[in-house]
Amino acid sequence: MARIASAAPALPVNVYAQSVITETIAPMITSDASKQSVLRRMHSSSGVKTRHLVMPIERYLDKQTFTQSNDLFIDVAAQLAEEALRTALDTAGLEPRDVDYLMFTSVTGISAPSIDALLVARLGLRTDVKRVPMYGLGCVAGAAGIGRINDYLVGHPNEVAVLLSVELCSLTFQRDDDSMANIVATGLFGDGAAAVVMVGDERAKRMAVTGPDVVDARSRLYPDTEDVLGFNASSTGFRIVLTAQVSEVVETNFGGDVDAFLGANGRTVGDIDFWVAHPGGPRVLEAFQNSLGLADGALENSWRSLAEVGNLSSASVLHILSTQLAGGPQAPGSDTLLFALGPGISAELVLLRWPEDGR
Repeated sequence: MARIASAAPALPVNVYAQSVITETIAPMITSDASKQSVLRRMHSSSGVKTRHLVMPIERYLDKQTFTQSNDLFIDVAAQLAEEALRTALDTAGLEPRDVDYLMFTSVTGISAPSIDALLVARLGLRTDVKRVPMYGLGCVAGAAGIGRINDYLVGHPNEVAVLLSVELCSLTFQRDDDSMANIVATGLFGDGAAAVVMVGDERAKRMAVTGPDVVDARSRLYPDTEDVLGFNASSTGFRIVLTAQVSEVVETNFGGDVDAFLGANGRTVGDIDFWVAHPGGPRVLEAFQNSLGLADGALENSWRSLAEVGNLSSASVLHILSTQLAGGPQAPGSDTLLFALGPGISAELVLLRWPEDGR
C-alpha cells in the first residue's frame, strides 16, 4: 500500500465575501428583479461565506472569450500548481527530482501540453517523470487520484508520486444565463489548487513517513445519471449541468455503497474516526450525513471548508485532507474515510489508516 507523506493547498490572492460576489454578478446574469432575488436567496443559503477568485472581482465585469479565459487558466493554473507542489514536497522533505510519477487533474480548463508538462522545467522535475494528465472526472478527481496513485505505488513501492489538482471554477462563469444550475453554481464554486505527495511502502519505511496509509479505494458509477451533473461545452466555455437529483442519488445509494466498502475491509461506519467529505453544497453534505446515519458535527471539516473557500471541485477533499495532516499524526490505528462525487454520477471512496507501528 501507499502512504500519504504530505498535502498542501494553494489559493489565489483575491478573496471576497460571498455578499460582494453576489452583488457584483447578479446584474451580469439577469436584469430581471425577481430572478436576482432568487439568486441572492440561493447564494445566501449556499453555506459559503468567502471565496478566492483567480481575477480581481472587477475584471469579471468585462466580457471574455473562451480563448481569453482558457489562456488565463493555463497561466494561473501553472502558478498555483507550482506553489502547491513546492510546499507539499518541502513538507515531505523531498525535492522535485525525487518525483517519479505525476498525476494532474482539472475540469475547468484545457491545455496541450498539459499543466504537468509545464511544471517539469519550472520546478526542476526529472525529464523522465511519468506524467498522467486526467480530465473529466470533475469533483470526484481528488479522491479518485489518491486511489489511482495508490494502485501505481503498490507496484512501485520505492517510488514517489504526486497528485496535483487545480480548479479555477470562476473562469467557467456564464453571463446572461439565468438557469437555476448557473444561479446555484455562481454561489457555490471557488478557485484553488492542492498537491498530495504519496510514497510506496518501501520508500515510506526509509523516510519514516508518519502520514496515513491508503488501505483501499473503490469506484462507483451510477447508471442513467449522465445528465445530472457535469459540463457542456459551448461557444462561451463550459456550461454547468447541475440538478437536484445529485442529493437524491446520494440518499438512495451512498450509504449502502459505503457499508459494502467498509465491510470488505473489516470495518463499519461506527469504526471511522474522521470523515473527509466533498463539500458539494449544503444539500449534498446533508445527504451524505443522512445516508450514513452520522451524528451532527461529523462532517464539520467539510462544512468549514465550504464556508471558507466554497466548493473547489476536485481540490476540495485535498484541502480538507491537508488540514487534517497539518494537525499532526492521529492516534495509531485510527481510520479516515475520504470520498467525493463527480459527473456520471460517479463516486470514489478512499479508506485511510494511521499506522499502528509508528513507522
